[in-house]
Amino acid sequence: MSIDLLSAFVAFAFVSSITPGPNNLMLMASGANFGFRRSIPHMLGIGIGFTFMIVLVGAGLMTLFDLYPVSYTILKTGSVVYLLWLAWKIARASEPGTGKTGGHPMTFLQAAAFQWVNPKAWAMALTAISVYAPARDMFAVLLVALIFGAVNLPSVSVWTILGQKIRVILTNSARLRAFNVTMAVLLVATLFPVIYG
Repeated sequence: MSIDLLSAFVAFAFVSSITPGPNNLMLMASGANFGFRRSIPHMLGIGIGFTFMIVLVGAGLMTLFDLYPVSYTILKTGSVVYLLWLAWKIARASEPGTGKTGGHPMTFLQAAAFQWVNPKAWAMALTAISVYAPARDMFAVLLVALIFGAVNLPSVSVWTILGQKIRVILTNSARLRAFNVTMAVLLVATLFPVIYG
Protein backbone atom coordinates (compact mmCIF):
# COMPACT_ATOMS: atom_id res chain seq x y z
CA MET A 1 0.00 0.00 0.00
CA SER A 2 1.50 3.34 -1.08
CA ILE A 3 1.83 6.28 1.33
CA ASP A 4 -0.94 8.16 -0.52
CA LEU A 5 -3.29 5.18 -0.36
CA LEU A 6 -2.39 4.58 3.29
CA SER A 7 -3.14 8.23 4.14
CA ALA A 8 -6.47 8.04 2.33
CA PHE A 9 -7.33 4.83 4.17
CA VAL A 10 -6.47 6.25 7.62
CA ALA A 11 -8.69 9.25 6.85
CA PHE A 12 -11.50 6.92 5.74
CA ALA A 13 -11.10 4.79 8.88
CA PHE A 14 -11.19 7.86 11.12
CA VAL A 15 -14.18 9.57 9.48
CA SER A 16 -16.24 6.38 9.30
CA SER A 17 -15.37 5.48 12.92
CA ILE A 18 -15.99 8.89 14.51
CA THR A 19 -19.26 9.77 12.74
CA PRO A 20 -22.63 8.84 14.30
CA GLY A 21 -23.85 5.30 13.85
CA PRO A 22 -25.32 2.50 15.96
CA ASN A 23 -22.06 1.75 17.81
CA ASN A 24 -21.35 5.37 18.69
CA LEU A 25 -24.90 6.18 19.76
CA MET A 26 -25.02 3.09 21.99
CA LEU A 27 -21.64 4.00 23.51
CA MET A 28 -22.87 7.52 24.22
CA ALA A 29 -25.92 6.05 25.96
CA SER A 30 -23.69 3.60 27.85
CA GLY A 31 -21.34 6.39 28.95
CA ALA A 32 -24.29 8.43 30.21
CA ASN A 33 -25.97 5.51 31.97
CA PHE A 34 -23.00 3.52 33.27
CA GLY A 35 -19.89 5.71 32.99
CA PHE A 36 -16.64 5.21 31.09
CA ARG A 37 -15.09 2.42 33.17
CA ARG A 38 -18.14 0.14 33.03
CA SER A 39 -18.38 0.75 29.26
CA ILE A 40 -14.80 -0.41 28.52
CA PRO A 41 -15.84 -4.00 27.61
CA HIS A 42 -18.39 -2.53 25.18
CA MET A 43 -15.70 -0.35 23.55
CA LEU A 44 -13.22 -3.24 23.32
CA GLY A 45 -15.91 -5.50 21.88
CA ILE A 46 -16.55 -2.99 19.10
CA GLY A 47 -12.87 -2.39 18.33
CA ILE A 48 -11.75 -6.03 18.39
CA GLY A 49 -15.00 -7.45 16.98
CA PHE A 50 -14.94 -5.07 14.03
CA THR A 51 -11.25 -5.78 13.34
CA PHE A 52 -12.01 -9.52 13.28
CA MET A 53 -14.98 -8.85 10.99
CA ILE A 54 -12.75 -7.06 8.47
CA VAL A 55 -10.34 -10.02 8.44
CA LEU A 56 -13.17 -12.46 7.71
CA VAL A 57 -14.69 -10.20 5.05
CA GLY A 58 -11.26 -9.88 3.43
CA ALA A 59 -10.72 -13.64 3.64
CA GLY A 60 -13.66 -14.15 1.30
CA LEU A 61 -16.86 -13.74 3.29
CA MET A 62 -18.05 -10.94 1.00
CA THR A 63 -18.20 -13.38 -1.92
CA LEU A 64 -21.09 -15.03 -0.08
CA PHE A 65 -23.27 -12.05 -1.02
CA ASP A 66 -22.25 -12.42 -4.66
CA LEU A 67 -23.01 -16.14 -4.72
CA TYR A 68 -26.20 -15.93 -2.64
CA PRO A 69 -27.83 -12.49 -2.92
CA VAL A 70 -30.65 -13.57 -0.61
CA SER A 71 -28.08 -13.76 2.22
CA TYR A 72 -27.71 -9.97 2.04
CA THR A 73 -31.49 -9.54 2.32
CA ILE A 74 -31.56 -11.86 5.35
CA LEU A 75 -28.70 -9.93 6.97
CA LYS A 76 -30.41 -6.60 6.29
CA THR A 77 -33.73 -7.78 7.75
CA GLY A 78 -32.05 -9.26 10.83
CA SER A 79 -30.08 -6.06 11.35
CA VAL A 80 -33.19 -3.88 11.23
CA VAL A 81 -35.12 -6.10 13.66
CA TYR A 82 -32.21 -6.30 16.12
CA LEU A 83 -31.54 -2.55 16.05
CA LEU A 84 -35.24 -1.83 16.65
CA TRP A 85 -35.13 -4.17 19.65
CA LEU A 86 -31.99 -2.43 20.97
CA ALA A 87 -33.63 0.98 20.51
CA TRP A 88 -36.62 -0.26 22.53
CA LYS A 89 -34.29 -1.46 25.32
CA ILE A 90 -32.43 1.88 25.39
CA ALA A 91 -35.68 3.88 25.44
CA ARG A 92 -36.99 1.83 28.37
CA ALA A 93 -33.74 1.87 30.37
CA SER A 94 -33.91 3.40 33.80
CA GLU A 95 -31.16 4.36 36.19
CA PRO A 96 -28.75 1.46 36.83
CA GLY A 97 -30.03 -0.79 39.55
CA THR A 98 -33.46 0.85 39.84
CA GLY A 99 -35.55 -1.83 38.23
CA LYS A 100 -35.72 -4.75 35.87
CA THR A 101 -35.20 -2.53 32.81
CA GLY A 102 -32.24 -0.74 34.43
CA GLY A 103 -29.94 -3.22 32.76
CA HIS A 104 -26.22 -3.46 32.45
CA PRO A 105 -23.69 -2.18 29.95
CA MET A 106 -23.14 -4.31 26.87
CA THR A 107 -20.51 -7.01 27.42
CA PHE A 108 -17.42 -7.56 25.28
CA LEU A 109 -18.97 -10.56 23.50
CA GLN A 110 -22.31 -8.83 22.95
CA ALA A 111 -20.57 -5.80 21.41
CA ALA A 112 -18.33 -7.99 19.23
CA ALA A 113 -21.32 -10.04 18.04
CA PHE A 114 -23.31 -6.86 17.40
CA GLN A 115 -20.90 -5.92 14.60
CA TRP A 116 -22.39 -8.73 12.49
CA VAL A 117 -25.84 -7.11 12.52
CA ASN A 118 -24.64 -3.50 12.42
CA PRO A 119 -25.37 -2.08 8.94
CA LYS A 120 -22.75 0.67 9.28
CA ALA A 121 -20.08 -1.87 10.29
CA TRP A 122 -20.89 -3.96 7.21
CA ALA A 123 -20.71 -0.90 4.94
CA MET A 124 -17.37 0.12 6.48
CA ALA A 125 -15.87 -3.39 6.23
CA LEU A 126 -17.03 -4.00 2.66
CA THR A 127 -15.77 -0.58 1.53
CA ALA A 128 -12.42 -0.99 3.30
CA ILE A 129 -11.75 -4.35 1.64
CA SER A 130 -13.13 -3.40 -1.79
CA VAL A 131 -11.21 -0.13 -2.05
CA TYR A 132 -8.06 -0.65 0.01
CA ALA A 133 -7.40 -4.41 -0.37
CA PRO A 134 -9.17 -5.27 -3.66
CA ALA A 135 -6.83 -8.16 -4.53
CA ARG A 136 -7.72 -9.75 -1.16
CA ASP A 137 -4.05 -10.43 -0.51
CA MET A 138 -4.04 -11.55 3.14
CA PHE A 139 -1.15 -9.24 4.07
CA ALA A 140 -3.14 -6.25 2.74
CA VAL A 141 -6.31 -7.49 4.47
CA LEU A 142 -4.50 -7.85 7.82
CA LEU A 143 -2.91 -4.41 7.39
CA VAL A 144 -6.33 -2.86 6.68
CA ALA A 145 -7.84 -4.65 9.70
CA LEU A 146 -5.04 -3.64 12.09
CA ILE A 147 -5.02 -0.01 11.00
CA PHE A 148 -8.81 0.16 11.18
CA GLY A 149 -8.76 -1.36 14.67
CA ALA A 150 -6.07 1.10 15.82
CA VAL A 151 -8.09 4.07 14.52
CA ASN A 152 -11.52 2.73 15.48
CA LEU A 153 -11.06 2.10 19.20
CA PRO A 154 -9.99 5.62 20.21
CA SER A 155 -12.58 7.12 17.86
CA VAL A 156 -15.53 5.25 19.34
CA SER A 157 -14.24 5.90 22.87
CA VAL A 158 -14.84 9.62 22.30
CA TRP A 159 -18.58 8.90 22.25
CA THR A 160 -18.41 7.12 25.62
CA ILE A 161 -16.55 10.09 27.11
CA LEU A 162 -19.16 12.44 25.63
CA GLY A 163 -21.91 10.35 27.21
CA GLN A 164 -20.11 10.37 30.56
CA LYS A 165 -19.76 14.17 30.42
CA ILE A 166 -23.49 14.48 29.74
CA ARG A 167 -24.19 12.63 33.01
CA VAL A 168 -23.81 15.89 34.94
CA ILE A 169 -27.05 17.19 33.41
CA LEU A 170 -28.86 13.86 33.68
CA THR A 171 -29.27 14.26 37.41
CA ASN A 172 -32.87 13.13 37.64
CA SER A 173 -34.83 10.26 36.17
CA ALA A 174 -36.90 12.49 33.85
CA ARG A 175 -33.80 13.89 32.14
CA LEU A 176 -32.19 10.45 31.92
CA ARG A 177 -35.37 9.04 30.43
CA ALA A 178 -35.55 11.88 27.87
CA PHE A 179 -31.90 11.27 26.95
CA ASN A 180 -32.44 7.51 26.54
CA VAL A 181 -35.54 8.05 24.38
CA THR A 182 -33.59 10.55 22.24
CA MET A 183 -30.74 8.03 21.81
CA ALA A 184 -33.27 5.34 20.86
CA VAL A 185 -34.87 7.61 18.24
CA LEU A 186 -31.45 8.48 16.79
CA LEU A 187 -30.56 4.78 16.68
CA VAL A 188 -33.76 4.08 14.72
CA ALA A 189 -32.89 7.00 12.41
CA THR A 190 -29.64 5.23 11.46
CA LEU A 191 -31.81 2.54 9.86
CA PHE A 192 -33.29 4.79 7.16
CA PRO A 193 -30.32 4.43 4.77
CA VAL A 194 -30.52 0.64 5.25
CA ILE A 195 -34.26 0.39 4.67
CA TYR A 196 -34.51 2.88 1.82
CA GLY A 197 -31.01 2.50 0.37
